[in-house]
Amino acid sequence: MTRLTTPFGAKTTAAEILDGSITDRVDLTGKRAVVTGGASGIGLETARALAGAGADVTLAVRNESAGSDAVADIRSTTGSDRVHAAYLDLQKRDTLRAFADAYDAPLDILVNNAGIMATPLTRTPEGWELQFANNHLGHFALALALHDSLAAASDGARIVSLSSTGHHYSDVVFDDLAFEAREYDPWLGYGQSKTANVLFAVGAGSRWADDGITANAVHPGGIMTNLQRHMDPAEFTRRGWIDADGKPNPAFKSTEQGASTSVLVAASPLVAGVSGRYFEDANEAVPFDEAKPGVGVKSYALDSASADRLWEVSLGLVG
Repeated sequence: MTRLTTPFGAKTTAAEILDGSITDRVDLTGKRAVVTGGASGIGLETARALAGAGADVTLAVRNESAGSDAVADIRSTTGSDRVHAAYLDLQKRDTLRAFADAYDAPLDILVNNAGIMATPLTRTPEGWELQFANNHLGHFALALALHDSLAAASDGARIVSLSSTGHHYSDVVFDDLAFEAREYDPWLGYGQSKTANVLFAVGAGSRWADDGITANAVHPGGIMTNLQRHMDPAEFTRRGWIDADGKPNPAFKSTEQGASTSVLVAASPLVAGVSGRYFEDANEAVPFDEAKPGVGVKSYALDSASADRLWEVSLGLVG
């Protein structure tokens, strides 16, 4: 399989993917998109770029006040009045169903963007570890609930599954998903959930191809956003994310740059018909190389047998 490359790169912004400044302009008029976690960070910039290209965008948000502010912000900067917010909590299955039931139109783009990272050990009422529940199971259940809307898209639908290089930390440990038999490590929990995000794209891409649905995973890059809110600030320095003066690592991206790979996969004609792959820096990622840590995709994240197993396990968990 030939690796997909584009004229874009790590410094490309989300708007530049679509606005015609690098490639032909992309017109999304008549397209509908849902972006989870669209009230802040790269979710906000993903939604802004899609709306700026003409799409009707729904921000799926847990904080309704922040969602209203984001809608006003996007409308003011794009001039589009086709931006809305709706309540969704990925940790509460009843809100997933309510959101899907209220969405009674074809859906062209689903961006599973919302996420949490490196949280203390927390279990949902079902007993699931929180990062796996929020980052993977919530989005898995949402995609299932929206399947018919996705399948109804006239030109085929695209799912974008937000992963990260965090998937390098851990494969999915099927024998102990909830850290009941092993000591909890927040980074192993995060890594497991991010690998699950890639495997979901592999599974959805193979299962739903006949419905005209493609699915791909993306790594947005290093960005300072609310995602780091559960971390000890001292760890930012230990990891080299900020220096002693509190300045971000110059290799980090802006939120506009971080949203570019999501927008590429969501809407660029260059990715039409492509499914079950992992992208970073607005190009398909290379295989992971131990000599080049921090980039690439590990083979276990693209393993079709693991994707099948995760799909069946997830079905059993969410019902």
